[in-house]
Amino acid sequence: MRQLIRGLQPVGPGGTAGGGTTGGGAGGRDLRADVFRGIALWFILIDHMPGNRLGGLTLRNIALCDATEGFVLLAGYAAGLAYGATLDRRGWVFAAAALLRRVGTLYVAHIFLFVVFTAQVGYSAAALESFAYLDELHLDVFGEQPYLALLQALLLRFQPAFLDILPLYIVLLLLLVPMLPLLRRPGLLIAASGGAYVLVRLLGVNLPNWTGGGWFFNPLAWQLLFFTGAALGYAPLRHGRRGPAPAVPFHPWLAVVAALVLAIGCAIVLIGDYNEQWLAELPSGLAELLTGIDKTGLHPFRLISILALAYLLGHAVPRGAHWLRGRLAAPFVLMGQQGLPVFCAGIFLAFLGRLALEMDDRWPMQAVVNLAGLAALVSIGLVAAWYRHRERGEAPRPTHGPPPHARAGGPAPQAILQAATPSSTTSS
Repeated sequence: MRQLIRGLQPVGPGGTAGGGTTGGGAGGRDLRADVFRGIALWFILIDHMPGNRLGGLTLRNIALCDATEGFVLLAGYAAGLAYGATLDRRGWVFAAAALLRRVGTLYVAHIFLFVVFTAQVGYSAAALESFAYLDELHLDVFGEQPYLALLQALLLRFQPAFLDILPLYIVLLLLLVPMLPLLRRPGLLIAASGGAYVLVRLLGVNLPNWTGGGWFFNPLAWQLLFFTGAALGYAPLRHGRRGPAPAVPFHPWLAVVAALVLAIGCAIVLIGDYNEQWLAELPSGLAELLTGIDKTGLHPFRLISILALAYLLGHAVPRGAHWLRGRLAAPFVLMGQQGLPVFCAGIFLAFLGRLALEMDDRWPMQAVVNLAGLAALVSIGLVAAWYRHRERGEAPRPTHGPPPHARAGGPAPQAILQAATPSSTTSS
């Protein structure tokens, strides 16, 4: 699979090739975003399976953030890189049209996933006579008012558990449309986004949810993380072809602060998990602060934690790091580049994995569920990349040997692994 990474040519949202090389040019694809988003998608699958012991090793158990924060930050990074390049080449109208087209794709994918997931959970609840699934996943109202629930789902106002990430992503991309020109003025972009974040946190503003309250992931707060990622993704383009200068330069003292932030967050999580009484010994104000680290409104502690992690990883892993094109990274790069189908499949697979672990949660079943889940995600990414090649009418070009497309029937999966070139739209 290592040949997957070789010869990648960055492609913009419009399907046309962009300049630069993957490893270093300002317009090139950043494989770090792909590999870490692939890891985030894998973590999301693991975290969505109750009883999965591997979940104890995912980000949410060692930091005050989890794979969702990583996914949103990297989605913003990829959007800034891809649509920022289109903005520079073709202007705001074309870039905005590409964004809206992507929003339409995400909306259709969400509705399809909603129907499939609802059918999956509903059938399993009936077959196993375990209607607690419906209540736990917030699908009980669908059984009571199916037509109204379907209408509210189409309006994105009904979001069962696990089906709230794509609506968040849809709204964030919509918010990016009018904000695209501000990518060229990152200070103003972050200031406006940060001001909106503070107001949302203070006033408690959220989008309405049909079942009561607001969205589980409040996009009006999460937009700050997304736009921060977009500004970081566009930063290399601002430096022209001189090279991808980092948006935030490395300073030893800043690295120490970031490491300290992560260490404190890790201590809070670990102590809280293994000693629930420790909060009672803290001053009431501090205890209230720590217990109020909410995910819905993207608590500042969670925001600072993911930014600290991104800062350290961004400087620890060079953009042209050789291991990003190696065998171990290749499956995660593939998943990150085909994020939408991999994410949708992960939601479906997570419930199947849960059913399997409820029947038998011993180590052999744990190993089978996790290995099979990862293999399925990689396979889905592979198939998605293969179809993308066929849709674009391209035959992959291997780095050596006879052309794989010389045989009838088009490029084979082996050829896709040798030279996949997925569109940047997939990464945004």
